[in-house]
Amino acid sequence: MNTKLTMTIGVAIALTMGLAASQLLAGENTFFGKRAARRAMCTPWYGDYYNGAWGAPVAVVVPPTAEFQTHWGWGVGNMRVTTIDHQYSRNWPGPAMGGAVPLRPTPAWPQDTDQFGYYYIRGPW
Repeated sequence: MNTKLTMTIGVAIALTMGLAASQLLAGENTFFGKRAARRAMCTPWYGDYYNGAWGAPVAVVVPPTAEFQTHWGWGVGNMRVTTIDHQYSRNWPGPAMGGAVPLRPTPAWPQDTDQFGYYYIRGPW
């Protein structure tokens, strides 16, 4: 009887420690982890172009486990794969304040998918 109690307590402790470790790693659930968070703090989530229909850059929300995006360009060998660094949180900070950012409209003859004004960001955890 005493060994069953000891075994049950041991399993409970192991499960509790496993859950605590998974909670600590919840923010680092992607391949790049902290490096992506650091890059996101230094760069804006949008590029140089705005979407013509909205008059502003459009954030395309992808699942939180998405890590890479493909940029297609017109021409030979003009495709690149980059990381999706930015992730929004559930806490809305309020309306944006400050000056306008000088963005360019979509050109008449776009040469890359970045020029359409759609930019990927990951959803909340």
